Amino acid sequence: MSKRIKLNEEDSNDVEGDHVTETVQARFVSDTGEEAGPPIDLPAGVTVEQLGLICNALLKNEETTPYIFFVGDDEIKKTLDSTLDLKTIDTENVISIVYQPQSVFKVRPVTRCTSSMPGHAEAVISISFSPDGTHLASGSGDTTVRLWDLNTETPHFTCSGHKQWVMCLAWSPDGKKLASACKSGNIMLWDPETGKQLGRTLTGHKKWVNCLSWEPYHKNPDCRKIASASSDGDCRIWDTVLGQCCMVISGHTSAVTAVRWGGAGLIYTSSKDRTVKIWRAADGVICRTFTGHAHWVNNIALNTDYVLRTGPFHPVQDRNKRYCDIKKEELQEMALQRYKKVCPDDIESLVSCSDDFTLYLWVANQNKCVQRMTGHQNVVNDVKYSPDVKLIASASFDKSVRLWRAKDGQFLNTFRGHVQAVYTLAWSADSRLLLSGSKDSTLKVWSVQTKKLAQELPGHADEVFAVDWAPDGSKVASGGKDKVVKLWAY
Repeated sequence: MSKRIKLNEEDSNDVEGDHVTETVQARFVSDTGEEAGPPIDLPAGVTVEQLGLICNALLKNEETTPYIFFVGDDEIKKTLDSTLDLKTIDTENVISIVYQPQSVFKVRPVTRCTSSMPGHAEAVISISFSPDGTHLASGSGDTTVRLWDLNTETPHFTCSGHKQWVMCLAWSPDGKKLASACKSGNIMLWDPETGKQLGRTLTGHKKWVNCLSWEPYHKNPDCRKIASASSDGDCRIWDTVLGQCCMVISGHTSAVTAVRWGGAGLIYTSSKDRTVKIWRAADGVICRTFTGHAHWVNNIALNTDYVLRTGPFHPVQDRNKRYCDIKKEELQEMALQRYKKVCPDDIESLVSCSDDFTLYLWVANQNKCVQRMTGHQNVVNDVKYSPDVKLIASASFDKSVRLWRAKDGQFLNTFRGHVQAVYTLAWSADSRLLLSGSKDSTLKVWSVQTKKLAQELPGHADEVFAVDWAPDGSKVASGGKDKVVKLWAY
């Protein structure tokens, strides 16, 4: 007690004499644990802005980077002493202030529907912006793929050729080819500039295709190969130039629900046989099988998804660069650098979500899961890593969206507001906003910083099946049961 009394006496002395500012010894630590310089004495009332200036100075940043700061798990919102309780803290110890860099640019929340584009004769099942954000494609139950002109927000091309519903779409990382796959198991490639089919239809799957994934740009800048996951239990790798299947990866005992072609030469698949498997892309040899889920695995997300999707360019910071002006070798090097920044040791992490109401966080080089992420009260349908790879978002039929910390799978927050199942998610490029599409016919934009609803977007007449946020952050596209593609902007 004596220490407490002494402190109080000192406080009363301060009031009589000049006010002495309390200082705390603190050191800045990155979220990976590296220290930025030696411990320094900080006044207890130091603000976030001042911490930012100090941190930038310690790290000798040429351009000022915005940071957010944490003590323990608490974010410093205004001043240090409003986050720390100075009476209970041991001021002789050095406090660690964790800094996290934020993206330099800000994506504005979309607030209004700029156009509703009819055209499809059946529900819109999938929707996707090209990596540079200049093209938009939608796949529908009417067996067509449509390409939309984003400048005039009108239909551009209708690509017909499939005989069944178009289940999924995938843009090649260079944005020059669009792949689509249908319920009869055929895969077709389209040229976004002309809307014509490229090469021949890829046939071989005996049941419908659930997911497509292109070989990463830094592995092959010609974007030749694509992997497909099908309900016949196989994953196939196709050479799109020759128009034939170069490998069948079989090993799952039930439908393959998702496939991701990772940046380190591995292919990840999830299946209704309750497992997630890793294969070597070069020869299709199985490397690992992850078990743990008690029901179908619906989807997987890689921490490198965003950089692999966008290839060599950062869609916001490199907005003015042009593919055609730079040599392929340079572009390949740029893509490799972007990938290395996210995944320096070539060991990717992935998250799987399942009908057993849980998610599992895995690391590619460990058999045991890092974390079993529980809390959802119903089927978990979609999971996505934020572009800055700090957060994971999951969407569930329990009407909620949950936010998790990416490095250890720690639960952070629940976003409630949808009144029916949440089907699908998309992140903004700056990782500050999250978009969800639901059975309740609305889209909702959630703010990661305030942990609240940022924008409600009603407008669809029925369930929303597909959403995508343009990689450059400028637009959102959505589609669903009402057959209309809607574009949203700030």
